[in-house]
Amino acid sequence: MSEPSRRICKIVLRIFSQLLWLAALVIALSGIFLLINFKHCRLFFKDESIILPALLAVVAALFLLAAGIAGCCASQKESPCLQGIFVYFLIIVFCLEATAAALSYINVEKMGSELAPFERVFHQYNGSSKDPDTQAVDFLQKELHCCGVHGFQDWQTSPWFNESGHTRVPLSCCNSTFTNCTGSVDQPELLFTKGCQGKLEDVLSFILHLILWSSVGAAGIQVVGLVSVSVLMKESPLQEYRILDRDPFS
Repeated sequence: MSEPSRRICKIVLRIFSQLLWLAALVIALSGIFLLINFKHCRLFFKDESIILPALLAVVAALFLLAAGIAGCCASQKESPCLQGIFVYFLIIVFCLEATAAALSYINVEKMGSELAPFERVFHQYNGSSKDPDTQAVDFLQKELHCCGVHGFQDWQTSPWFNESGHTRVPLSCCNSTFTNCTGSVDQPELLFTKGCQGKLEDVLSFILHLILWSSVGAAGIQVVGLVSVSVLMKESPLQEYRILDRDPFS
């Protein structure tokens, strides 16, 4: 291979190694965002299987970061060791990304069954700031701008609503743009209108799709990086070996 061609391969390797850092950032943020949401909303899930794509995404992002560093170093120094480390990291990332993408797709398809205990948590709401169910419901309604499971009318069948005098819903249902909201059902225009189950499903679906497609995008970047480093490894001069002379005094 001519020297200009080798230089082009090195430039391509350096550029795509830096793109691996960007892909690592997107994948890591997607996984962390899902983990944060799960931390506050774990009571709404049947089990913890939905966080597996997030954990794999974070681990894959760490390996992508390391692969990007190794790739940049390999583009500067023609070291077979660095080139091998780069390829090794990318193979690991491929496996992690493929698993994370597959699990993300599976979880998107069975999202409804994952949120089975939703109504149970809402019915256990008691208004106490120390109660885990109350904390989870209030956090969900404030963060997602929602009220009730499918709408604020769901509160009218809850034990807490009956005990509160049949007049209001939790203050976390109040639209933050209205400072005069008291949670009264007589003023539904001051409340969030959409239900929380649909909102949470939309958020989780978006995050899982982001993990899925960012993994696919990162895989495309990795293919270009692998091709570049493979060309460099193929054209690297072989190390010359020779048998050492025997010790004349032996």
